[in-house]
Amino acid sequence: MLEIRQENKKDYAEVYNVIKKAFMSAEHCDGNEQDLVVNLRESNNFIPELSLVAIDDNKIVGYILFTKIRIGKYEELALAPLAVLPEYQKQGIGKKLIEEGHKKAKKLGYQYSIVLGSERYYPKLGYVPASQYGIKAPFEVPNENFMAIELNNTDVEITGVVEYAKEFGI
Repeated sequence: MLEIRQENKKDYAEVYNVIKKAFMSAEHCDGNEQDLVVNLRESNNFIPELSLVAIDDNKIVGYILFTKIRIGKYEELALAPLAVLPEYQKQGIGKKLIEEGHKKAKKLGYQYSIVLGSERYYPKLGYVPASQYGIKAPFEVPNENFMAIELNNTDVEITGVVEYAKEFGI
């Protein structure tokens, strides 16, 4: 049975390999997603409660990380990366990781999560083009690939250009 829990330091090496294997066959990647996670863990933008692993039969098969970003004067979240071992993909593990991450993020009081990703995958989980909220990417990207989801309803209008953690190199 699949278990989703917060990552701990003992998981780091296994998570590194899961991310590396998951992105080997990815359509869009830069090959350093696993190193990005290592660097983000050391940053002020890392939120331990939003670094989650999926475990099946005592083996880490998936990983998700949400880190702090800025949109104007507001602190929000970026989902990056979501990684599932190739042999475990298309089984709903990514969806479960995202849903658990969203649940925890809501409890922590975040309003939005943004993601740069597949326009075929993330809309199934409630993501829409971020432009619908007035949220813009700090780089050129097709509108349908830069998405956001509202986690908590707010009367505050959060709009502007996303400022990623410096570890993203953007």
